[in-house]
Amino acid sequence: MKAVVLRALGEPDVLQLEEAPDPRPGPGEALVRLRAAALNHRDVFIRKGQYAGITLPVILGSDGAGEVVETGAGVDAAWRGREVIIDPASGWGGDERAQGPSFQILGLPRDGTYAELVAVRVEQLHEKPAHLSFEEAAAIPLASLTAYRALVSRAHVGAGETVVVTGIGGGVATCALLIGTRLGATVYVTSGSDAKLDAARTHGAAGGVNHQDPAWPKALIAQIGGRPDVVIDGAGGETFNKALDVLAPGGRLVSYGATLGAVPAMEVRRIFWKQLSVLGSTMGSPGDFAAMLQLYADGLRPIVDGAMPLAQAAEAHRRMEDGRQFGKIVLTI
Repeated sequence: MKAVVLRALGEPDVLQLEEAPDPRPGPGEALVRLRAAALNHRDVFIRKGQYAGITLPVILGSDGAGEVVETGAGVDAAWRGREVIIDPASGWGGDERAQGPSFQILGLPRDGTYAELVAVRVEQLHEKPAHLSFEEAAAIPLASLTAYRALVSRAHVGAGETVVVTGIGGGVATCALLIGTRLGATVYVTSGSDAKLDAARTHGAAGGVNHQDPAWPKALIAQIGGRPDVVIDGAGGETFNKALDVLAPGGRLVSYGATLGAVPAMEVRRIFWKQLSVLGSTMGSPGDFAAMLQLYADGLRPIVDGAMPLAQAAEAHRRMEDGRQFGKIVLTI
């Protein structure tokens, strides 16, 4: 098969299309011929050596959609020929509160979806919503799972609440905008780009502020006409402190990432004085994935920034690193 195999860490040009051995499905597994894959910041962090437990060579990619072409021992042959979307998480365990020690994400350590073929556990397969293209389906899994768990399983967002999503434009943030709006929440966003704020409004955001302005919390509160109930944040850094500042008393802050790094001099007093709940969230359980996917089966569509051939994986990584995207960057296969 053709695949983009990461053999060395470094700049995007280390991502080159090459011939690789076809994977074979083991017991309990299925072989999927991929039609599309999608990028995540995780892929960039791994490529740059900024991720734990890196082993090379590896085929990156957590998101994918395609057709089942072969099944391993113990798997119902009825799967063959079915169009599927892949849950990138495996080994969650039996506790819905948190993942267990066997938890893994496709694309490291196990070979992922930057390839023509991928073998996965059959439990990771779900029927592709018929109204979605393969490119749209591939744009859903990791980002929407992360957004769904943050909003629903952790923050328990309800209709009529006000939610702020920081860093709109990235995959998880755009999925959180879509899912939060579908849940009946009023969603505001932040971005360093006025163009992305405008794009968010076309996808249902009630408003937003440019976080390049140090006084953005005050501007956001003025725009909302009050303080939000929930902040969904993947930035960390000083944004985390400002999220604590902007929240209403009794509000919830959900952290799913730290692209800006550690939080400097955390304002702990804001947490206890305002009775805030600070919640961590990573990926999601099989139950989260099934519930999230039902939203798309019911008509929701992901935001696709654009699609490039698999051979242009390096250029796709550059676009993500530069922060030019709004929505998911997809690789067609």
